[in-house]
Amino acid sequence: MASVYLATIWAMRGPLGDNCEMDRIALEGMVFSGRHGVRPVEREHAQEFKVDVKLDYDLLPAGRSDQVEDTIDYRLVYAIAKDVIEGESVELIETLAHRIAERVLDLKRVGAVSVRIAKRPESMRPIEAASVKISRTRR
Repeated sequence: MASVYLATIWAMRGPLGDNCEMDRIALEGMVFSGRHGVRPVEREHAQEFKVDVKLDYDLLPAGRSDQVEDTIDYRLVYAIAKDVIEGESVELIETLAHRIAERVLDLKRVGAVSVRIAKRPESMRPIEAASVKISRTRR
């Protein structure tokens, strides 16, 4: 049985022993100010939104070359999240997460993305946060 397992592992790897699974880039703890919420008061006064974005991306070329052109420029993902949170007011954090995910998936070679958004609405305190996490894959 062990030899079958080892053969399966070997078959999943390329000729140089590279892992066939996608690697992951994570930008965690980004904080932006936005005017989003179901209640009008949430849209009148800016609130703090915490955003985490994780994306699946083949990092083998970047690992070998040490060139930013072979990976995702993290500043671009940060700019997408910032633009969405600080942009047009919406009611749902689900909508914000969806918009960020769509734009990140538009980036070249991104295989999948997960987005977590949390806020701490005044009306719901003493909870620490209300949050959503969505995951999307390239079709």
